[in-house]
Amino acid sequence: MPHDTPLIATIVAGLGLAFVFGALANRFRVPPLVGYLIAGVLVGPNTPGFVADAGLANELAEIGVILLMFGVGLHFSLKDLLSVRAIAIPGAVVQIGFATALGAGLAWLLGWSMGAGLVFGLALSVASTVVLLRALQERRLIETERGRIAVGWLIVEDLAMVLALVLLPALAGVLGGQPQVDNHASGLLALPASYGIWGVVGITLAKVAAFVVVMLVVGRRVIPWILHYVAHTGSRELFRLAVLAIALGVAFGAAKLFGVSLALGAFFAGMIMSESELSHRAAEESLPLRDAFSVLFFVSVGMLFDPFSLMSNGLPILATLAIIVLGKSLAAFVIVVAFGYPIATALMISASLAQIGEFSFILAELGVGLGLLPEQGRDLILAGAILSIVLNPLMFLAIDWMKPWLEARAAKAAPPVEAKPIGPATAPGEVASVAPEREDGPPPKTKLTGHAILIGYGRVGSLVGAALKDAAMPFLVIEDADKTLAKLRADGIETVAGNAANAEVFAAANPEGAKRLILAIPNAFEAGQVVLRARAANPGISVIARAHSDAEVEHLKGLGADTVIMGEREIARGIVEEVLGHKPEAADPSAA
Repeated sequence: MPHDTPLIATIVAGLGLAFVFGALANRFRVPPLVGYLIAGVLVGPNTPGFVADAGLANELAEIGVILLMFGVGLHFSLKDLLSVRAIAIPGAVVQIGFATALGAGLAWLLGWSMGAGLVFGLALSVASTVVLLRALQERRLIETERGRIAVGWLIVEDLAMVLALVLLPALAGVLGGQPQVDNHASGLLALPASYGIWGVVGITLAKVAAFVVVMLVVGRRVIPWILHYVAHTGSRELFRLAVLAIALGVAFGAAKLFGVSLALGAFFAGMIMSESELSHRAAEESLPLRDAFSVLFFVSVGMLFDPFSLMSNGLPILATLAIIVLGKSLAAFVIVVAFGYPIATALMISASLAQIGEFSFILAELGVGLGLLPEQGRDLILAGAILSIVLNPLMFLAIDWMKPWLEARAAKAAPPVEAKPIGPATAPGEVASVAPEREDGPPPKTKLTGHAILIGYGRVGSLVGAALKDAAMPFLVIEDADKTLAKLRADGIETVAGNAANAEVFAAANPEGAKRLILAIPNAFEAGQVVLRARAANPGISVIARAHSDAEVEHLKGLGADTVIMGEREIARGIVEEVLGHKPEAADPSAA
């Protein structure tokens, strides 16, 4: 490969090998991210052959983290974040303290100093943003109560790590390291130790508070205004550019001016943008880049790993992995259960946090640079990160296996109690969260027959559902958003909570006895999976779906959909009807 184009070489090698090994991993029913990590090991400095530029790879990975957190913010609101503060703040703080103590204990056994133990323990206490969010997105949990708790927990961890990165240089001399260090930190992280510990803490909190105020007061008006202005130009290219410029610009400005992490800055930018009616379009426009750069994150992690360290540090690596996967998980499980949440929620949070990532690497590098952490500590952190990321999908499989057993034991041990709503208390007449109904394993099968199964209750699905209700046609809704489920149940509409692509969820809708399947979700790939499942269960069911392009129409009809409605065609028919004064004939049966 040419040596004068390191950026191109890094992107081509990273994405190319990630595709090859990701496809192989998928073929053998292993999570694709394992293939991405292997691709990183192969282009890293610890294996022979081509070596990608590690510095560039890390910066590309950081863009992935920014875009991913921005996407999460687009599906979040300040109300959602505040609704889980009662569990996210104390839960994250206690879990960080417990994991740090375990890490410090292992460091003491290895003969390291107190400062090394503190840095090592902190690095093991914070979960990877990318891994956690990818796991939640794959299971469509971001907008559920469990997902909000996990994201809120993650935000608290990020804030704690920002504070740790600020305080470590000031405390280095006291902890046995070098009080001054020539690092690449800027903005908040460059505060001199002469301010004193409380001075540094005060300035840190003041700058974070200033950032939040600026985003809530100024950003709330400016960001939606920019989006609407660009949307009115009619240029899709400019709109996409505006979304990316806001996400990256706010994240970079937050880091440089206020000392907030890039990921946290991007999250707030997305959360403010979510208040605009164009937030759904913004999420769609940024999705392809989010996926591509999150893959580069895993490649960059793989580049840091030395596979030969598994032989030279076998027992310490196993101990480190046990702290990450077992110690953190146990602490999170106990905390969530202690707050009165269902076992399934506690298990999901435990599995989500049973890994480490980007902040751990930053802390390790800072600790080595300050003379606090020995290089062996950095190697253990890297090995623990790689192995915990690989094992994380298995953790989710494990909780699916453990959940029924634990719930059965809990039901026998505890006397029946009145159901407790999840989240903040509800006002009189307000519907409580329905999260507990979603925690009890496979949903019960409906008794409806000859009914319609409506999948998705967003902008399209809600209109279809209203029409079915007015026509007194029997139907049920498969949906995975807690707020929507609560409203549907309050209106007396039968629901199945979960993702329709899941076999157990779809089976609960009794597709064998259903008359119609209506797919109101915009994702054609996911809709195609449901069509195949419906045809296998009931060959005679009538399937109606929606699409955004001719290619999606052909894809869904090829999988067995009887009718596929494409928005552009329906708009054209409506315009022609207005112009000609009569309803035009459908030019294509798929548009009927």
